[in-house]
Amino acid sequence: MGILITDQMLTQANVPEAQMRLELAIFLFEKQLYTLGKAAELAQVHQFVLQKELARREIPMHYNEEDYQQDLLTLQRLSEKE
Repeated sequence: MGILITDQMLTQANVPEAQMRLELAIFLFEKQLYTLGKAAELAQVHQFVLQKELARREIPMHYNEEDYQQDLLTLQRLSEKE
């Protein structure tokens, strides 16, 4: 399924395409429907740019206890290889 947002719709909303992409990406990220990577891809910006915009809007990153534990395991494995 595709959704078509026409130039006329963007003009009527007085929103440039890039801004519409960003707003939609942030909405989907905030609702935890998109990862940071997918949201950045939709917005057509680098992940760092999206992170800065999320921080500016005080929207927290999705990072929970499970993510933290996975990061600790990864760091442990990397340090064992050295």
